[in-house]
Amino acid sequence: MPTNEQLYARAQRVIPGGVNSPVRAFRAVGGTPRFIQRAQGAYLVDAEGRRYIDYIGSWGPMILGHGHPAVLEAVAKAAADGLSFGAPTEREIELAEALIGHVPGLEQVRLVSSGTEAGMSALRLARGATGRSKIVKFEGCYHGHADALLVKAGSGLATFGHPTSAGVPAEVVKHTLVLEYNHLGQLEETFATQGGEIACVMIEPIAGNMNFVRASVPFMARLRELCTRHGALLVFDEVMTGFRVALGGAQSLYARQIPGFRPDMSVFGKVIGGGMPLAAFGGSRDVMSQLAPLGPVYQAGTLSGNPVATACGLATLKEIARPGFYEALSARTRALVGGLEEAAREAGVPLVGDSEGGMFGFFFAPALPQNYGAVMATDAARFNRFFHAMLDRGVYLAPAMYEAGFVSAAHGAEEIAATLHAAGEALRG
Repeated sequence: MPTNEQLYARAQRVIPGGVNSPVRAFRAVGGTPRFIQRAQGAYLVDAEGRRYIDYIGSWGPMILGHGHPAVLEAVAKAAADGLSFGAPTEREIELAEALIGHVPGLEQVRLVSSGTEAGMSALRLARGATGRSKIVKFEGCYHGHADALLVKAGSGLATFGHPTSAGVPAEVVKHTLVLEYNHLGQLEETFATQGGEIACVMIEPIAGNMNFVRASVPFMARLRELCTRHGALLVFDEVMTGFRVALGGAQSLYARQIPGFRPDMSVFGKVIGGGMPLAAFGGSRDVMSQLAPLGPVYQAGTLSGNPVATACGLATLKEIARPGFYEALSARTRALVGGLEEAAREAGVPLVGDSEGGMFGFFFAPALPQNYGAVMATDAARFNRFFHAMLDRGVYLAPAMYEAGFVSAAHGAEEIAATLHAAGEALRG
């Protein structure tokens, strides 16, 4: 049986950095990545046979836990009928109908294969529908690795961004404005000076790529007002939050507090595929009619609406739509976060957390950060020590302090208690 170290050395000879997505390399925390052999329920098992309580959940999709019987049955049946057709299927319609039925702002959706593809396509559609070029995003929000969205903040207030990756020419991001998350002043100044040129504002309503940071209700209400006033589209990136924080996504949470609230377009992924490569973007019928073959905005994909992925997604959505599902999931997640805060208080360690539905985050800081700069000012060294101490005790957290965590329906009282016991030891150590 090969060790994790042996597999990592082997992987680095044939895969850049030994991984197919950078955060998996453990570069942020140090050490050797765990190569996973199998998973079941709330647990992962690595190549050495070591078992871990899983709080990554494939970075969000596994809301039911691993190997849910209803999902496995649906996938096996779909696979037996055929892996891919390159032609329409009834199941694509069923999944689109399910998404529209759960999210009031959706009238039509287009299925794709990844969150990056969905975000990129939504951005192109927003530009095509408005005839404008400029877009607004927020520092610390991640919308996939499309060139125009791989941008860091500029040097001044509401300035154009600069590429954060080699291979992205400056002229590609010259129309991308990067603002500070939750900064009303920047938002208002940007619209006052450039509102008529902005095609869309894309935002993670609860940012999961700077750990767990919510957009405040006043900030979101004002953002909606400004987009409406200036004719810009408000695009909610719910790849992570969609069907994870609530059945109607994060937008349903804001709608409870802001009368009449809804985004113009939404981007979904992760949970809607149940662990298979599947994502979607959608909005009003008027906006979506701009897509080919009806309109001039081109988008296509060979594996879009894949029959196995749609079966997996539909089975997952059926299970999470059962009465009481989110109440129970939220209670488990709150118990975890509250327990972490209590363990930290007993250990004399500054730690604060937050959660919604089955998504959570915690920071080694005295108060919850409201933007990317505040997240980066939290205690990274302490997080790294805590991460490894938890891993040694059989708890698998995200291997970076700027990633959210995920609880599944398979996490029961036993797993939460074991996690909190390990946390108490790790925080005192």
